[in-house]
Amino acid sequence: MSIQERRLKKGWSQEELALHSGLSTRTIQRIERGQKASLESLKCLASVLETSIRTLMQENTMNHTIKPGQPTDQDFEREAVDYVQKVKAVRIHLIIFALVMPALYVLNLYISPEYLWVGLVAISWGSALVFIFALFALTGLFGASWERKQFQKRMRKYRS
Repeated sequence: MSIQERRLKKGWSQEELALHSGLSTRTIQRIERGQKASLESLKCLASVLETSIRTLMQENTMNHTIKPGQPTDQDFEREAVDYVQKVKAVRIHLIIFALVMPALYVLNLYISPEYLWVGLVAISWGSALVFIFALFALTGLFGASWERKQFQKRMRKYRS
């Protein structure tokens, strides 16, 4: 009996199964389409569907065969998430710059007001940030919608 059949036997929607298992609805959809499930996902599903992990693993491998060395959906998802996280780090770096530079300016005025060394820091650090920002400016670096679009774009590239 497949995961979908077990879910329907309980009278649950995919959203309800996701809620009970702690997985995302998207993960449930992928698994029911026949894509390979991770061990953690199978553990969650086995507990709410009242069956063993071994049974679900056997059903899952019967529905999905993968060639050796072929990347899985999880590999591509992990890559997409890593990419988004790296770009998000640039965004955080910009925020840190915006917070630290005024503090350095005040410190510079307090310690040595005759020489504005903070200008050298601002030019060096700012130039690096402008360069990095220029790399990502066309992609709409800021916002959760950008992250979602980037993730979906990477997943579409994988599926095509």
